[in-house]
Amino acid sequence: MSENSPLRLLPGIALLFVVGYAGKFIEQSIARYGKAHHLVLPNIEYVLWAILIGVLIANTVGLPRIFKAGVATYEFWLKAGIILLGARFILGDILKLSGISFVLIVIELAMALTFMTYLGRIFKLRPKLISLLAVGSSVCGVSAIIATQGAIEADEEDSSIAIAAILALGAISLVFFPLIGHALHMSDHAYGLWTGLAVDNTAEATAAGALYSDAAGKYAVLAKTCRNACIGFVVLGYALYWARKGQAAAIEHKGAFLWKKFPKFVLGFLFISLLATLGTLNPKLFPSLAPFIHYGFDRAQILALGNLSRWAFLLTFAGVGLSTSFKGLLKQGFKPFAVGAIGEIAIAAITLVLVLAADHYYHL
Repeated sequence: MSENSPLRLLPGIALLFVVGYAGKFIEQSIARYGKAHHLVLPNIEYVLWAILIGVLIANTVGLPRIFKAGVATYEFWLKAGIILLGARFILGDILKLSGISFVLIVIELAMALTFMTYLGRIFKLRPKLISLLAVGSSVCGVSAIIATQGAIEADEEDSSIAIAAILALGAISLVFFPLIGHALHMSDHAYGLWTGLAVDNTAEATAAGALYSDAAGKYAVLAKTCRNACIGFVVLGYALYWARKGQAAAIEHKGAFLWKKFPKFVLGFLFISLLATLGTLNPKLFPSLAPFIHYGFDRAQILALGNLSRWAFLLTFAGVGLSTSFKGLLKQGFKPFAVGAIGEIAIAAITLVLVLAADHYYHL
């Protein structure tokens, strides 16, 4: 089979479906058993089961080569799921959350970049590795690291170390974030906002939100999407910094650079949300928009798109587990993980305080 043939993706995609559906089957089976025997059993979402099954496979029998290309498509399913999830948000909800989130996102970006940079220097890490860890922890995890690596001409080794650290810490967040949220009795809105601000990788942020509740998962995606939209500006800043030091290529067309780095799925999310918003409008109340309102989604279409997003996330969460190799993570050394762990704990703690304060004053 040709390396470029789409057919080579099928075995891995099939495995994603099997693992994801197995997680869903376990969740439903436990719920049915509890209901049949009148037992109050913990409601563990399919998200966690799918990730655990994937992790078990990846770290025992391993992932045969025939599955790897298809499993790697989980990031595509993540972006597709986020775009489709836009049907469950009207633009008013997005603007409401973004108004509160904007200041918190700016604070999180500035704090994470500054703190990780100084922490990396204290641990005497290589300068470009520090940059990759700072960008990964402040913006959007692996995607930001990959985008920055090419822009600042960092070594593959530095990139792999930064990615390994971010992935390891993202996996840990799936355990502790829901526990903290429940212990503090956080609302779905507040918890989702905190998860979107503090968890780096979009897949893990989505999963951590969904583990709390369906509503929290929606808000986590929305907050994380707002944060992802900043990637181009942050990467451009680092590219200009290293170019001035003579250790990266100069940026001639900044606008083109920003567009290249901008996550296009954010636009897809907003477009689907716009169509969902039009479907909720009354032509008599908004006569100027009447010619466009009939293009909007009705309730049945919104429900169908929401269900499709769940299927996309089913494949995504299975891919997160199947892509987590503890053996690979342990090979990368102690210092980067120490910097990442200390930085992530500090960022999570500070953003938690900020979100709790916002919830207190603005009643999220």
